[in-house]
Order: sequence, then structure tokens, then C-alpha cells
Amino acid sequence: MFAIHLGGGDENAVLRPLEPWHAEEYFAHIDRGREYIGRFIGLAAAAEDLDAARAFLQSYADKQAADAGRIYGIWLDGTLVGGVLFRLFDAKAGTCEVGCWLEESAVGRGLVTRAARVLIDWAVEERGVHRVEWLVSSGNTASINVAKRLGMTRDGVRREAHAYRGVRHDQEIWSVLAPEWRESR
Repeated sequence: MFAIHLGGGDENAVLRPLEPWHAEEYFAHIDRGREYIGRFIGLAAAAEDLDAARAFLQSYADKQAADAGRIYGIWLDGTLVGGVLFRLFDAKAGTCEVGCWLEESAVGRGLVTRAARVLIDWAVEERGVHRVEWLVSSGNTASINVAKRLGMTRDGVRREAHAYRGVRHDQEIWSVLAPEWRESR
């Protein structure tokens, strides 16, 4: 299986597909970071047990087969610590949404930024995507900072648009267009 080294001083940081056969490793990873990962996104809730983790990864295998999404893990020193994904992918329309998650132990190393760059490069250069979106809770400063480091523009805020854990959250929409991406690279 392929692995892309993420560089940046982390010689043992790699990005590779996250597939259903990784379910046990994925579930252990989510369990380690459940509270931290679950602060702003429902990813941890989608993997309450091993069967649910496997089903979640299978849903992305199905999305990939339909060319509608993909999911990749970030491994650091051989341990799964986070990931990036195309939550939505529509090559025909030229749009996609990129998302991420990370265990607290791996924060502050630039792993998500570097991994997201790999996804955006592929979407823009290989698949001809014109608009890449990043949706984030207004309270998720770390994710907003990733969007900024990726050169994205804040398009706007959907006020109280996202219900999570019984609370309505503002959702920011960030994006980068293919010409802007190419110019910044």
C-alpha cells in the first residue's frame, strides 16, 4: 500500500488510505482521543464500538468506489493519530469538502496542514476540482488556523447552522479556488 511521507521534520509521519481492514486500529485511535476529537465533530460518536468503526470506514470505501469521498489516516511513528478526508467530492461539479481530525498528542506539529495540502493538490491538479471547501465550527480555532495556513478565504458564517451535542453552533465556510491554490503553491 502506498504511503506519502509528510515531511516537515517528522520523518515518521505518513499519510495513507484508511480502509475497513484498519477498523481495530481506527477504533483504538478514536478511543484514545475520543474527548478531544469529539469537542467539535461527531467523528468519535460514529465509532462507539468496533462494528460502528468498521461500518464508518466501509462507508468511505463505498464513497471512494462511487467517487464521492475518500478518507486517509495520518500515522506518526507507526501509530494512527488522525486523518484527513474528502467528506464530499463531486469531480463533475468541480467541488469538494476537506475535513480533518487529530488526537491531542499529535497537535502542534503541522500534520493536518501538510496532509490537507496533499489532498488539495490531488483534487485540484489530478481531478480538476475548482473549489475546495473547509467547514468548521466558529469555536474550533485550531481548524480555522489550518484553513488560514492553507490559504483559504473565509466565505461567511452560517449562524447556528450546526446542531451538535444539543447546542447550535455557528459554522464557518472557508474555501480556496483552483487558481488561488496554484498561485500560492
